[in-house]
Amino acid sequence: MSLESALKEHFGFDAFKGMQREVIESLMAGKDTFAIMPTGGGKSLCYQLPALMKPGTAIIISPLIALMKNQVDSIRSYGSEDNIAHFLNSSLNKTEITQVKEDVVNGNTKMLYLAPESLNKAENLEFLKSVTISFVAVDEAHCISEWGHDFRPEYRRIKEMIKGIDQTIPVMALTATATPKVQSDIQKNLGMTDAAVYKASFNRPNLFYEVRSKSDPVKQLIRFIKENEGKSGIIYCLSRKKVEEIASTLQVNGIKALPYHAGFDANTRSRHQDNFLMEDVDVIVATIAFGMGIDKPDVRFVIHYDMPKSLEGYYQETGRAGRDGGEGKCIAFYDYKDIEKLEKFMHNKPVAEQEVGRQLLEEVVSYAETAISRRKFLLNYFGEEWDENNGEGANMDDNSVRPKEAIEFKDNMTTLFTMIDTVKQRFKSKHIVNILCGMNTSEASTYRHNKLPSFGIGKAVDPKLWMAAVRQALVQGYLYKDIENYGLLKISEKGRAFMENPPSSFVIYKDHDYSAEIEKGGEVLTNARSGGAVMDEQLMGLLKDLRKKISKEKNVPPFVVFQDPSLHDMANQYPISIDELKNIQGVGNGKALKFGKPFVELITKYVDENGIERPQDMVVKSVVNKSGRKVYIIQSIDRKIPLEDIAKAKGMQFDELLEELEHIVDSGTRVNIDYYIDDVVDEDRLDEVYEYFMEADSPDIDDALEELGNDDYTTEELRLIRIKFMSEVAN
Repeated sequence: MSLESALKEHFGFDAFKGMQREVIESLMAGKDTFAIMPTGGGKSLCYQLPALMKPGTAIIISPLIALMKNQVDSIRSYGSEDNIAHFLNSSLNKTEITQVKEDVVNGNTKMLYLAPESLNKAENLEFLKSVTISFVAVDEAHCISEWGHDFRPEYRRIKEMIKGIDQTIPVMALTATATPKVQSDIQKNLGMTDAAVYKASFNRPNLFYEVRSKSDPVKQLIRFIKENEGKSGIIYCLSRKKVEEIASTLQVNGIKALPYHAGFDANTRSRHQDNFLMEDVDVIVATIAFGMGIDKPDVRFVIHYDMPKSLEGYYQETGRAGRDGGEGKCIAFYDYKDIEKLEKFMHNKPVAEQEVGRQLLEEVVSYAETAISRRKFLLNYFGEEWDENNGEGANMDDNSVRPKEAIEFKDNMTTLFTMIDTVKQRFKSKHIVNILCGMNTSEASTYRHNKLPSFGIGKAVDPKLWMAAVRQALVQGYLYKDIENYGLLKISEKGRAFMENPPSSFVIYKDHDYSAEIEKGGEVLTNARSGGAVMDEQLMGLLKDLRKKISKEKNVPPFVVFQDPSLHDMANQYPISIDELKNIQGVGNGKALKFGKPFVELITKYVDENGIERPQDMVVKSVVNKSGRKVYIIQSIDRKIPLEDIAKAKGMQFDELLEELEHIVDSGTRVNIDYYIDDVVDEDRLDEVYEYFMEADSPDIDDALEELGNDDYTTEELRLIRIKFMSEVAN
């Protein structure tokens, strides 16, 4: 049967995609084969079709249980028998394992998915020796390389484990991302240096790449998702805690979202993945444990809430968008503080691993801060040249759509190359920039570079501009990094030609300065008329008038109704329902229900009359704080436990407990601490303080102390009475 006939019979396709045919022919001929194809390029079919056609069972080494399940479900969905593909992993019980092995022995199973850890087990190796193995395919092969983004030690032992099966078996490696260094590492470790290598273009022209300042990222997230309602998307976070936090926040803001990380049990992970695949939810918030090889073609956006640890990881994860060739938006939130946190996490690792990790992070920073086309930068990183003027996917990133400031830099480029030569091409970019700028660092002193005649020759130029020049020279091929030596800067032949005969002009682009954007609150939410960071003064005046009116009707001070910070937030966020009002600063459920209706009515009328366009994400509902501490405090007070004992039980100072209680009552929850106050405060003094707060313009404790007398009352005493007052009068 021809390959085309088999393709039609098993998968219903009329033709192969890209270089699938060449890869399959190589494997069918019994050759070791290495296929590097972008996500969505059809890697799975490259081993599935040969497995169905060749005698014996193919071993597919796969990194994740969820991925194995996804692949097995997928191959069975083409109408094949259920036992045509199996996985053998820790999710199966003994009976299920026995059934899988029987199906393999009987020749029914053409594909057996294993994790490298399962292949490593002696009983599994013994079993595999007893059956005919057609070939071994290592999926997600970048896991083999310590330079890859998901290094696992068992992957480094695959070669010896295959030898242990004791059969002549062709080996196939597949990955969607591999720099030249990673590719070499994979081939060495699998013992397939003579393999036929097939490398497709890494360019995904339908993907739009964008990096945003991490300023108010949750608001940006919610606005983006609501603007793309009904579309499928993945949000990646680095920590499990952040995954659950973001998923909960999206849920309370009316977005169908679920969390996914390795801390959940297998059933929960499987259920959440299936809900996403079946479109019962629109958004999955996940760590990188999610998505490897996931077969969902219509993911419309991939958002990195935290910058990833490497560009390999970033490319792999963004590649899950737009696999059907349709729209795919890839947004990353960037704040250099996140990079610093990742660097701290590496401190306990071996020095060589720290060096590798830091270099990978430097590339991530370069990608985030660069002002040149992000597509060109990414493809250059993977060793591919691309023309931003007429290449496929041109003008499909934020830098191309909104170009940064251009600066003539011809003479400075010659100075840069000369300095790299002067220090014999033995240093990384940061050190080169330091000596150009005359920075007397410990490294400059150690190597006596502070004594060079050219030390400080470029100090008139901003160091950030020198770094931009280095990055752009790398992308344009004038410089390259010696990967084997942790990224030392070298001058290419093209760079040498530049030094000998400089062009008439050489323009560089000024890098992004995201730190400045974060300090000023970002570029996204600053329009006062659309509910951004600036308060609406006119509305604030109306809210204050309404508060005064209600306070007179209720015969309570205005601050008892709502405190100033709450009005400020209303004049910023324009809440037009009680539910939205509950999420305003200092307004909980109790206050919203007691005082909220006239405020919501006033704001609704004001918004309508003034034609104010509220951004969709304007009022971001917070997840109700269900912290064990708050619940414990309220329950303990209900049981009349002395406050000192409550504080001690939670390891808090008494002052901290009072602060927590103030937050609780200020947001509208009632607590009854009479049992405690009756023991520590005289009744006459209680009445005097109550009377003061009823007449006061402000609930401020310092004002109360000044009015009532520092010698007569303590701060602690007044805070306790104020908690009672706010609880009874305001709530």
